[in-house]
Amino acid sequence: MALLEVKDLDVHYGGIHALKGVSFSVEAGKIVTLIGANGAGKTTTLRAISGMLKPSRGSVTFNGQSIVGLPAHEIVARGLAHVPEGRGIFSNLTVEENLQLGAYLRRDSAGVATDLKRALDLFPRIRERLGQNAGTLSGGEQQMLAIARALLTRPKLLLLDEPSLGLAPQMVQVIFKIVKTIVAEGTTILLVEQNAHMALSVAASAHVLEVGALVTSGVASELARDDKIRKAYLGVH
Repeated sequence: MALLEVKDLDVHYGGIHALKGVSFSVEAGKIVTLIGANGAGKTTTLRAISGMLKPSRGSVTFNGQSIVGLPAHEIVARGLAHVPEGRGIFSNLTVEENLQLGAYLRRDSAGVATDLKRALDLFPRIRERLGQNAGTLSGGEQQMLAIARALLTRPKLLLLDEPSLGLAPQMVQVIFKIVKTIVAEGTTILLVEQNAHMALSVAASAHVLEVGALVTSGVASELARDDKIRKAYLGVH
């Protein structure tokens, strides 16, 4: 059974039909990516899954249970975390305070301490900056903090929206190496990424969105070799 099942998802913003009958699934233990041009509906899909937007139609089933209509904090408590585009860190709080907010729903202090150590082992740069205000971090460090904070919710599924946005190429490599480690350690990832080359290189499967509709799905490595995909999203002519 899929960890996440999205079926016939429609989302409207006022008069705009942003998602049109989107259906796909995410298998446990995999990286699945959504690719498409700006405005294709990728971020809207993640926001509808995580409870930040209410779909006008369709179902979202996570771990065998419907989560449509649940408040976002309850969805987090069930094991689904969302790192939004723009990272969403609290710049006036310290790095450590940001991390503590990731665990605000949890009551297992020993487990939180273990997960904090694991997150800091993954992101040693963050460990060095625990007392700093998060707003003083570089863009790459802020991205690391946002992912580390999400890991403190102990997610079964992590939604990552544009983790490479605005980052130097070297930092992109670092972030994606860590993403692969997170999956190897047992967390499933649904990835939205403008850098389609990178997304298809790390994902097991991919879904292509165009103007709010799903147009192609398949094995990521095969889509990376597909001429139409290469021309449209990989800059190959």
